[in-house]
Amino acid sequence: MSTRILPAVADPDAARSVVTLLSQLPDAEPAAPVADSTQLVDTLARLAAESVDELPEVVLVHERIGPVPALELVREVALRFPAVGVVLITADASPVLFSAAMDSGARGLVTLPLGYEELASRVQAAAQWSAGVRRHLGTGADVLTGPGGTVVTVSGAKGGVGTTVTAVQLALASRASGRTVALVDMDLQGGDIASYLDVQFRRSVVDLAAVDDISPRVLQDAVYTHETGIALLLAPGEGERGEDVADRSARQIIGALRSRYDVVVVDCGTYLTGAGAVAVEMADAALLVTTPDVVAVRAAKRIVRMWDRLQIRKAEESTVLVNRYTRSSEIQPALIQKITGTRLAGVVVPANFKELQGVVDAGRMHELDARSTVKQALWSLAGELGLVQGPEARPPRGGAPRGPGKQLALTRGDDRGSVGLRRRGKGR
Repeated sequence: MSTRILPAVADPDAARSVVTLLSQLPDAEPAAPVADSTQLVDTLARLAAESVDELPEVVLVHERIGPVPALELVREVALRFPAVGVVLITADASPVLFSAAMDSGARGLVTLPLGYEELASRVQAAAQWSAGVRRHLGTGADVLTGPGGTVVTVSGAKGGVGTTVTAVQLALASRASGRTVALVDMDLQGGDIASYLDVQFRRSVVDLAAVDDISPRVLQDAVYTHETGIALLLAPGEGERGEDVADRSARQIIGALRSRYDVVVVDCGTYLTGAGAVAVEMADAALLVTTPDVVAVRAAKRIVRMWDRLQIRKAEESTVLVNRYTRSSEIQPALIQKITGTRLAGVVVPANFKELQGVVDAGRMHELDARSTVKQALWSLAGELGLVQGPEARPPRGGAPRGPGKQLALTRGDDRGSVGLRRRGKGR
């Protein structure tokens, strides 16, 4: 039986060297190398969606892979695709690194420069382990398509565009359809989910930051089960404690939630932190909320470009939601899509704050009237994103409204003045 091997190596020369050596191994089928962590996880997710049998038996992770550090990537692959054996390629053969690699879920470690005998031995051991796991699971192997939970992040182009309202309503819609839901407040300095749902709870996401292995019991102690049945993981009451949630901690927290809940909705706020960046990168769907005004749309474009520069997420893999829309808005959804280069949500949220004011002031967002046009739009969005099941999962009716408002000038080729009335100077 052949062994399928997927190398994850950033440097082209190193990748060619690895593939050449792998080609010499007996019964080995090396795949084309992937150049970064995002491409690796996306490739494995795509294969797992078809069948676990499509996954490679062995994944080789080079120590200089990026943007996610190698050990964190090993941990994520081991968690999401437990039927895959991961081998770390590194120049550091110290016992400390070996122990860290094993703790992260690696099945072996190969030292640089690569040698045929050592590589063959580690690959064979990892492949045998992978085959044993798949045999043990038998016909139930199809459950190993990753822990299975859908992660959706909600980010705001700027403050006050409706990020938290959107996140809360998406979670409520999903829960109403019978799915298990976790709502995470990753706006670590100014998160308001507790206020919107009238919750007081002493534990927060910070309590999980120092935990190396988040067990179901530890996770259960940190979340608050709301009266709606949603599990809330709140932001800290003291904003300065948000700095304790590092990138690695955020990756572990979201991974643990994904493995326990059908849907995980993450409110990332408007300020990009390391933890928020990890959430957006790991998300199955990344939602960016904006309002149809010049300042917010410019901010949305800056965020999309920043995500792309930092290799967090490509523009075409993100979805923009237009909030507080009226048909008289001068900036129409189609123009916002063109400016940001993102996908456009199939619904827009109407400008009707009067519907929200009472429940917002009372901290009872979950009691928003079902006749609310805002609620109806956001629950339709939940269906569009695949967060609901059963009768609730109705597709949104129609696309983005096309109002009669005239579009403002659009300049090409430069971020400055990309939307807005043409003016002198830098246009910002």
